[in-house]
Amino acid sequence: MIRFRSIVSRVVALQVVAIGATAILMPLALYWLLTQAANNLHRDALRSQAVTIGSFLRLQPDGTVALEIPDDVRPLYSDGYGLYAYAVLDAAGRVLFSSRADGAALFPASDVTPSDEVRGGEVRRPRRTGAVLFGVTVARVLGDRIFWVQVGQDLSHRDVIIDDIVATFFVRVAWIIFPILLVLLLIDVLIFRRALAPVREASTTAAAIGPSRTDVRLPEQSMPAEIVPLVHAVNQALERLEAGYLAQREFTADVAHELRTPLAIMRARVDALDPGPARDALRADIVGMARTVGQVLDIAELESFVVGADATADLHAVCSDAVAYMAPLAVGQSKTIALTGAEGSVWVRGHADALFRAVRNLIENAVRHTPRGVSIEVEVSADGSVRVVDDGPGVPEADRRSIFTRFWRRDRTQADSRGLGLAIVARVAEAHGGSIAVENRPEGGAVFTLRLQAA
Repeated sequence: MIRFRSIVSRVVALQVVAIGATAILMPLALYWLLTQAANNLHRDALRSQAVTIGSFLRLQPDGTVALEIPDDVRPLYSDGYGLYAYAVLDAAGRVLFSSRADGAALFPASDVTPSDEVRGGEVRRPRRTGAVLFGVTVARVLGDRIFWVQVGQDLSHRDVIIDDIVATFFVRVAWIIFPILLVLLLIDVLIFRRALAPVREASTTAAAIGPSRTDVRLPEQSMPAEIVPLVHAVNQALERLEAGYLAQREFTADVAHELRTPLAIMRARVDALDPGPARDALRADIVGMARTVGQVLDIAELESFVVGADATADLHAVCSDAVAYMAPLAVGQSKTIALTGAEGSVWVRGHADALFRAVRNLIENAVRHTPRGVSIEVEVSADGSVRVVDDGPGVPEADRRSIFTRFWRRDRTQADSRGLGLAIVARVAEAHGGSIAVENRPEGGAVFTLRLQAA
């Protein structure tokens, strides 16, 4: 059995089946009705002829009955070419008059029930020639005597116009009904698409819900009544998810904030120790922990970070500050760092502090994952992009998607890396409607490109 995933497809499929059945049944029903109407007209015409024949009966003074048919009317009842045939019977069923050459009745008296005789009911009788004689019997009262007037017509000689209409009706009406039903199908499709337009709009709204827009809800007012309960349930689920998400984010931020104070105290106490390898090792550990706590706090803040529609930042100034901030770390590891590219202001749509974090993490990633003696170049382009280029070993192609995932590390033996720096860059790029990509240089080294929207 074919299953359609689309509601419109299901409705259209059912409509096609209904249209097919209607296109067959409706012409058949109309054909039957038209046939009945033609038969009724035919029966009324025969009944009228029977009444006319009855009006020609005359009761003679000697008690006999005469049938005085005018000469201009006789051709209608001639046995050879007449349109109608008649017979007049007495109450005992004896034939008194007949248009047939053999003088017989049109129908045996047993073929007509009393009720039919009273109302002029129809009788069908097969003939030896293979045709069907269609007729009625009407009562005629003269004095105290009753006579039965039978009038019939061979159906093969019935009105040609009626026969043609009935014979060609089915084909003609089918060609009319089928296009009409197809037009109705197209109208139904348009109606259903219009009725489901709020659902498609709700789908677009739902696609926009993410970590930075957890407050978005699906509209319930414009929804069809049948879908409102589902939309309401989805909105309630989104509210529960938002509450859990906010609680988790607040917990992460609170933990990061609470850890900063004890780390600062530990740093002060370590600095008060006598110089030596133990103090240097403790200080390095505390610096690494403080860096990790800072990155966790950055991640927690960036989850709810939204760039204002009118927010702009000077990308050149942001990169200059980031290079100056990271220069001591680079120099301490015998590496050179330089700012190149556009010399003037490069205005982009964005938040300066968030962009500073992204560029700083890109530079820090280059400093920490390259050997001593390499050079790092931060290139600012006038189109609103930043390229951080290094002379290190580069990034394997298999790792280029994973490196922007939180807590992903290629080498987990490195204690000073938690896999959060590039995740922060990716989150900043997403919040700014930009992108981050990495590729290797032909001559060696990696190139991280942060693309932003120019203001």
